[in-house]
Amino acid sequence: MTIYEQLAIKIIKEQELLMGPVAWDQAGKVRGLRVIDSKMGLVSIEEDNDGSLVINNLVDRFGNLFGRAGREVCKEAVSALVADLQPTQVPVSLK
Repeated sequence: MTIYEQLAIKIIKEQELLMGPVAWDQAGKVRGLRVIDSKMGLVSIEEDNDGSLVINNLVDRFGNLFGRAGREVCKEAVSALVADLQPTQVPVSLK
């Protein structure tokens, strides 16, 4: 599992606490992100997609639904994972 897939799972699970299973439905609409199993919390980022861009699109989707609060929830959900990344690996939406 890539770091970007780990980020996506953390973000979706945190959003799921707020909006329920709709979070998985919304994540499934993000280009380049495939929900494999929402009950098990599994996603994949399609090979030919930039993982950082997919995460930015995921954060944007939740931001469009809930505004700044939606984006902040995403950032807080992955703060521990982001701390271990090189600055060039961190998606712009999570900075």
